[in-house]
Amino acid sequence: MLLTIDVGNTHTVLGLFDGDDIVEHWRISTDARRTADELAVLLQGLMGMHPLLGDELGDGIDGIAICATVPSVLHELREVTRRYYGDVPAILVEPGVKTGVPILMDNPKEVGADRIINAVAAVELYGGPAIVVDFGTATTFDAVSARGEYVGGVIAPGIEISVEALGVRGAQLRKIEVARPRSVIGKNTVEAMQSGIIYGFAGQVDGVVSRVARELAADPDDVTVIATGGLAPMVLGESSVIDEHEPWLTLIGLRLVYERNVSRS
Repeated sequence: MLLTIDVGNTHTVLGLFDGDDIVEHWRISTDARRTADELAVLLQGLMGMHPLLGDELGDGIDGIAICATVPSVLHELREVTRRYYGDVPAILVEPGVKTGVPILMDNPKEVGADRIINAVAAVELYGGPAIVVDFGTATTFDAVSARGEYVGGVIAPGIEISVEALGVRGAQLRKIEVARPRSVIGKNTVEAMQSGIIYGFAGQVDGVVSRVARELAADPDDVTVIATGGLAPMVLGESSVIDEHEPWLTLIGLRLVYERNVSRS
């Protein structure tokens, strides 16, 4: 089986693939202070519960694919693969790894690995042109051309960042649960904040995607818009432009990149 690990700024998502199918997944907090040994113990605890894997760390794992937006965590995971999975092929997505997606940016090395991986999966699953909207710590919009090229994107503050900022900077406001309110017009402070977050972000997505689509294709209707990320379900029902929801888009992209690189080795 293939273990895929997507390290984000706030959460780390792990997926276990049996062939093309994801058979298990986990979501944990990202902690830049965790050492390689701590990460190994955490992995053993999670995977030890799965019936298709053995009790010992590494049992049943035939390959590992990792992408990370937090360099310190990537460093420790590299050590995990070396010390605890020494005989298992491991692909860490970084400059030099073959993805199959040309990056048409001023400085391709500065593009987050997860954004490139999302583009890989989008091209494979839906073709181009496409826009990937990833609802993470930041809300990112990544544009893929009809020829499968990564041509650029947009970065905006994410939902959780906005909620925290309101709680910190608003004298009479506090951090709230991100949930859909009873109505757009809030009847109390919490509902008013929830409305601003949910419908505000839905409007942001519709506006940004519409503008990007007009630049990306002669006919914006030809562009497929794919939503992913942990908070995507909060906005899906309110956005008018999202065509597909793929919660495991990054993990699927990691599987594809692993297969492409292992076949070359």
